[in-house]
Amino acid sequence: MSDSSQENPPHTVRIHIDRKPYESPNPTTGAALYGLADVGHHRDLFKEVEGNREDELIERDDEKVHLKEDDHFYTQKEVVLVVNAQPKPWSETKISYDEITHLAFPTPGPVGVVITYTVEYEAGPRQNPEGSLTKSSKPVHVKNGMIFHVTETGRS
Repeated sequence: MSDSSQENPPHTVRIHIDRKPYESPNPTTGAALYGLADVGHHRDLFKEVEGNREDELIERDDEKVHLKEDDHFYTQKEVVLVVNAQPKPWSETKISYDEITHLAFPTPGPVGVVITYTVEYEAGPRQNPEGSLTKSSKPVHVKNGMIFHVTETGRS
């Protein structure tokens, strides 16, 4: 009969999520990291990386994530989007059609006039490097320097 007190305890490491320290098993999963810091479903989690590379998106799934002592993760990072050639700060990880059209044209049109827009983007992250947004589109992931072209296409 084995004495369970003699078993090796799980290997844990200290990590930081949004500057708060946590103890996590290693390896772990993306889903476990989101749960550890209670990251809301509207946010994404990123692992800070060294050098001239983009920080790593941690998917909310059961894929293994290997940790190192004092790894740093964050859920919010303000980026600068380029909207109609103008820099616009943005602190969410995704943006919708309504949000991008409001950034492009913050002043509402005349009362009773419905304005529609064409939204195209480029230089996006790997999930959506380029494309278009419509009123019925799901929000797209953003990254620093992502370019949006928003044009008025109709009034009624």
